[in-house]
Amino acid sequence: MSEIMTAKDLCLWYGKTQALKSVNIDIHENNITAFIGPSGCGKSTFLKTLNRMNDLVDGVRITGEVTYNGRDIFDKSTDVNELRREIGMVFQKPNPFPMSIYDNIAYGPRTHGIRNKAKLDEIVEESLRAAAIWDEVKDRLKKNALGMSGGQQQRLCIARALAVKPKILLMDEPTSALDPISTSRIEELAIELKKSYTIVIVTHNMQQAVRISDYTAFFLLGELVEFGETEKLFSQPTEKRTEDYITGRFG
Repeated sequence: MSEIMTAKDLCLWYGKTQALKSVNIDIHENNITAFIGPSGCGKSTFLKTLNRMNDLVDGVRITGEVTYNGRDIFDKSTDVNELRREIGMVFQKPNPFPMSIYDNIAYGPRTHGIRNKAKLDEIVEESLRAAAIWDEVKDRLKKNALGMSGGQQQRLCIARALAVKPKILLMDEPTSALDPISTSRIEELAIELKKSYTIVIVTHNMQQAVRISDYTAFFLLGELVEFGETEKLFSQPTEKRTEDYITGRFG
């Protein structure tokens, strides 16, 4: 099983506050890796480090390394736009652009220079199909995306991320704002997508990690406490702190 990303001794500070403490982890290709842990434990911070979203925050300092396909993403030669194209992101709250459904999906490909209408039509349909929402929206592609339900908006945001052909999809609590039916749709979608993509998901819902992930990382106070195959981590955790968290003794 090949690793597509690896973090080595990754530390991160916001100003004087250390948010990540020497994180070491391998992300396996075509698997779903879940990050769990109480609020404020560093899981979203670490997720955003993987495509350098933290570059956008003032006062951030990072040491250690993150390699993607064997190359250090913090290297000066890294094209950050290209990195973010290959490592897409879906946020906690659906954030469609205030434009048509079609234009939401075509936006990324257009910024990467695709202008041909037939090509864009193809990408829009492909992406919406991949996000399991094509049948619901194919007759209203010109309608404003803000008129969709929350669950549809989130699948639209997944389709928008897929439109630029990423290799990895980062998902930051993608179902926390959704109802149970929309949540199970996104979970089914994630399982389907891992055939073609590598998925890393932050979730505060341990059952969700158990249901959909192949690997789970447990974070606590900026430290990666334990990482391993999901089934094993939940059934036979090696760390007492992991056991206490998953059995509900704290968190």
